[in-house]
Amino acid sequence: MKKVLMLMSLCALVYQTGCESKHEEKEEATHFLVTSPLRKDTTIMKEYVSQIHAISHIELRALEKGYLQKIFVDEGQFVKKGQPMFQIMPMLYEAEQQKAQAEASFAEIEYRNTKALADSNIVSKNELALAKAKWDKAKAELSLAQVHLGFTDIRAPFDGIMDHFQVRLGSLVGEGDLLTTLSDNSKMWVYFNVPEAEYLDYKTRSEKEGMLKVGLRMANNKVFEYPGVVETIEADFNNETGNIAFRATFPNPKKLLRHGETGNIQVVQSLKNALIIPQKATFEVLEKKYVYVVDKNNVIRSREITIAAELPHIFVVQSGLKMDDKILLEGLRQVHENEKIHYKFVQPASVISNLSLYAE
Repeated sequence: MKKVLMLMSLCALVYQTGCESKHEEKEEATHFLVTSPLRKDTTIMKEYVSQIHAISHIELRALEKGYLQKIFVDEGQFVKKGQPMFQIMPMLYEAEQQKAQAEASFAEIEYRNTKALADSNIVSKNELALAKAKWDKAKAELSLAQVHLGFTDIRAPFDGIMDHFQVRLGSLVGEGDLLTTLSDNSKMWVYFNVPEAEYLDYKTRSEKEGMLKVGLRMANNKVFEYPGVVETIEADFNNETGNIAFRATFPNPKKLLRHGETGNIQVVQSLKNALIIPQKATFEVLEKKYVYVVDKNNVIRSREITIAAELPHIFVVQSGLKMDDKILLEGLRQVHENEKIHYKFVQPASVISNLSLYAE
């Protein structure tokens, strides 16, 4: 009997010890990590979708009608200013020039003969003036014929890169028909839209810091090696979007950028005394950001916050939090509104450093 009682006592002791152990483990599991916002100088990078344009991008069109007799260049070729590109069959315009040259020569002879007679008072001054007018008209028609003949020889108006041909050798082209396009890629204009509030901030900074320097992230996610400068802002805001267009100029010495590309303009902005929190301390409801704030009674309550900027693993808070607020760092899905919790406070500087934030 004594042995049975001892065995029962031992089982009860083991059971009680196990319960206490489980209770302690449960108590340990309910200790959540809590931190506070950190105020720190830092930098953020904002990106804007952009369109890339050549500094000069023009259409080359035929100024005269006729058959395309010669093509001196190839698609995608770099051409120099004044280099021959196309020639429209010039025979008709050469004939018109010869005709105009003959008429001008005849008018000149007629004028000189009339002048000799007028100097001898054989003909009146009116007849001399009429002969002079006929000669001037013939010279003007000769100049016009020479211009038309010159239009059959199409040359590059500036250094640039050819686009694809819209016509082929032997094609019959009409006046105004598109032949190709030509782009000057020595510099590139990159357009991007900026909201009104950011435009006002930029104008305020530019008065102190000068023109805004920007970067360009290309379609392959690599950053273009040459920085650009915002040189121009359009005059009016778009009333539908509330944005205004900026134009940044980028040097393009290696001709890597081409007209019509897309990318993202990168603007680095310094923030003084920014209030920052870890992204993982937030949750989202209906596209709004919230955090759990721990009050003095250790009760958690959700609070909406406004985000000013986003960094890797970090949010810059615009409103909704103060430095002395305690926010739940982990276990957001394990708690409920107005629940009392046990927590361990972690210094915000330690939390941020573990998130690999690089701030100045």
